[in-house]
Amino acid sequence: MITYTLILFLVSLLHVTISTNVKINFREKEKEVLDQILGPGRYDARIRPAGANGTGHIGDGPALVHINFFLRSISKIDDYKMEYSVQLTFREQWQDERLKFNDFGGRLKYLTLTEANRVWMPDLFFSNEKEGHFHNIIMPNVYIRIHPQGSVLYSIRISLTLSCPMNLKLYPLDRQICSLRMASYGWTTDDLVFLWKEGDPVQVVKNLHLPRFTLEKFLTDYCNSKTNTGEYSCLKVDLLFKREFSYYLIQIYIPCCMLVIVSWVSFWLDQGAVPARVSLGVTTLLTMATQTSGINASLPPVSYTKAIDVWTGVCLTFVFGALLEFALVNYASRSDMHRENMKKQRMQCEMEHGASLDATSDFIDTESNATFAMVKLKPLVHHPGDPMSLEKVRQCEIHMQPERPNCCRSWLSKFPTRSKRIDVISRITFPLVFALFNVIYWSTYLFREEAEES
Repeated sequence: MITYTLILFLVSLLHVTISTNVKINFREKEKEVLDQILGPGRYDARIRPAGANGTGHIGDGPALVHINFFLRSISKIDDYKMEYSVQLTFREQWQDERLKFNDFGGRLKYLTLTEANRVWMPDLFFSNEKEGHFHNIIMPNVYIRIHPQGSVLYSIRISLTLSCPMNLKLYPLDRQICSLRMASYGWTTDDLVFLWKEGDPVQVVKNLHLPRFTLEKFLTDYCNSKTNTGEYSCLKVDLLFKREFSYYLIQIYIPCCMLVIVSWVSFWLDQGAVPARVSLGVTTLLTMATQTSGINASLPPVSYTKAIDVWTGVCLTFVFGALLEFALVNYASRSDMHRENMKKQRMQCEMEHGASLDATSDFIDTESNATFAMVKLKPLVHHPGDPMSLEKVRQCEIHMQPERPNCCRSWLSKFPTRSKRIDVISRITFPLVFALFNVIYWSTYLFREEAEES
C-alpha cells in the first residue's frame, strides 16, 4: 500500500514537472519562430509581399493594405494659418505569406515586434501634412503584430498638423471641411493599393471637445492621383466642422450693438453740450475701430468680403454717422442763431421806421388837408363786367384754400429750430434703419448657411 502511494506521488510530481517544462518551452518557441521567419537569409524586408490576383488567390497582383485609425483628439483649428492639429492611433493591416508560422494549437496567437524595419512596410505618407511627430514616452508608441496566417498589423500613435483650406465668406456662420489624405509615395497601384477597412474605418473618441467648433460628421473616400510616373493609391477622410456661434455672439455681435446704441445717446443730449457730444461720438468711433481691427487681426487677409466684415462695417458707419449728425446739428444751430439775430434786427428797423412814418403822417394831417382832398382815390369796387376783376377773384380763391393737415409737419412744428428737428428725426431714423439692417443681415446669411448645409 505504501509502495502504491509512493508511485502515485512520483507520477504526479513528474506530471507537474513536465507541465512546467512545457510552458517554459512554449515561451522559448516564440524566439525560435521569430528566428525562423525573420532570421538572416530567410526574409528580405526590401521585397513587397505578393498580392491577390484577379481570382482572389495569391499571385502577382498588388499588395492590399487596409487602413483604419482612431481619432484621439483635435487640439486646435487655426483660421489664420488655415490648419488643424490632430492626434490619432494609425493602423495598417496587410497579408504577407512569408510570415506564416505554427501557432502550436492556438497557444501562440501572435508575435509582437517594436522594430518596424524588420518587416516590409507600406510607404504611406500624409499628403497635406505640415508637421508631425511620433510619441516616445515612456517607450515608442508603436507595435507590429504578426499572426499565424501571415497577417501583419502595424499600429502607431502620431500627432499631425495638417493644412485645411477654408472658405470664410460666411465667417462666423460657416462650416469648414478639413481633410486627412494618405497616399503611397513610391509604389504605384500596380504594386500597392490602399483600402479602407470594412465596418468602422474611422473611430472618434467619445466627448470630443473643441473650443470653437463641433465635429458634425466625417466621410471616407478615395483620392487616387495620376502623375507622370504613374497612378498612386490615395485615401482621404473629410471632417465636417461647424463653428460655434455663441462665442462670437457674446464677443463680437452684442458689443458692436451696444456701441451703436451708445452712439445714439448724443441725440438726446442738449445741442449746447458740445464737449459731451463730441467726446461720446469720438470715443464710440475709436472703440468700434479697435474692435474691428482686433477681429481682422485673427483672420487671414483674404480678398473677398466676409460676413463679419459686413457687420463691423455697417456698425462703424452708424457710429460715424452719429458723429456727423452732431456736426450737422451744430451747423444748423449756428444758422438758427444767425437767422434769429437777423430777424431781431429787422424788427428793430421796422419799429424805428414805423415811428418815423407816424410822425410824418401827423405832420401831413395837420398842415396839408387841402392837398389830401385833391387826391383822387380809385374806386375799391370794380364793375361786374370787368374781366380783370374776375381773374383776380379766382386767384384769391385759389390762394385762400385751406392747406391739408400733415401729421408729420404739424408734429415737427412743435420744435421751432432746425437743429432740434434734426435730433428728433435722428432719434427715430437711426434705430429704424439699424433694425432693418439686422433683419436683412440675419435673414441673408442664415439662409445661405442652410443652403450650403443642404
